[in-house]
Amino acid sequence: MTAPEHDNDTGQDSDGNAAAPDEEKTRSGIQSIEVGFRLIEVLTEASNAMMLRDLAHAAGMNPAKAHRYLVSFQRLGLIVQDPVSGRYDLGPFTLRMGLAHLARIDAFKAARFAMSELRDAIDQTVGLAVWGNQGPTVVHWLDSTFPMRVPLRLGDVMPMLESAAGRLFAAYLPERQTAPLIDAALAALQHSSRHHLPATRAEYEAVLDDVRAHRAARVEGTVLPSVNAFCMPVFDATGQLVMGLMALGPESRFDASWGGPIDTPLRALAQNLSADLGHAHAPGVRR
Repeated sequence: MTAPEHDNDTGQDSDGNAAAPDEEKTRSGIQSIEVGFRLIEVLTEASNAMMLRDLAHAAGMNPAKAHRYLVSFQRLGLIVQDPVSGRYDLGPFTLRMGLAHLARIDAFKAARFAMSELRDAIDQTVGLAVWGNQGPTVVHWLDSTFPMRVPLRLGDVMPMLESAAGRLFAAYLPERQTAPLIDAALAALQHSSRHHLPATRAEYEAVLDDVRAHRAARVEGTVLPSVNAFCMPVFDATGQLVMGLMALGPESRFDASWGGPIDTPLRALAQNLSADLGHAHAPGVRR
């Protein structure tokens, strides 16, 4: 039986001797927090909720030890456990942390302000999406004067096959990030009757080639019936996709033509934001 772990923030070494000043600076902190945080890191990188044994193994600790940390993390809202499957996933407080972090990044502040002006100019529902551990995630949303019947909510994850955001991120992010979600979506599609969607990886790759050709994603009635949408990429100085600018609305009031009254200002805004982040060249093919 191993001895219980204790927090060590006394400035002493394991034998109780006073640590040297430089060593004390290096070792300052609470080790148990750093150890437990490995569980949060693993879930952040995972594409799905995880069983305790798998989560513990990936974090490099035994299940009993991991469970103690997870109990505390659940109380704090950092972790949730599905009552049926028993799997663990990131909790609501992690979303709040992520959104708070995004709010402190100038690029997102500028995007939110600019999207408000754009919404007023085109009178369409607009939003921002970033890549999260479950896929493209809505982090900002503004309704038009004619809200959709099924509005999206902050924190909603957009589907990989059906949505403009899903297709945009699939087109420009490295395949190693998107492949598990794409494969899962294609597998689920085999049991549905939505035959208007790409049913194979080859068909989906053709869709992504079209996204890259237009440097934008467009869908017409795939996520919601009679709803059209665009999603435009914002790149940073290294050519990495930072966020997607979305606009969507009912087909009766949403012109989905390339170069039309919605595509043009949304695209210009995405290009301006990319320029502000130092982006100068078109991104290369996914790695």
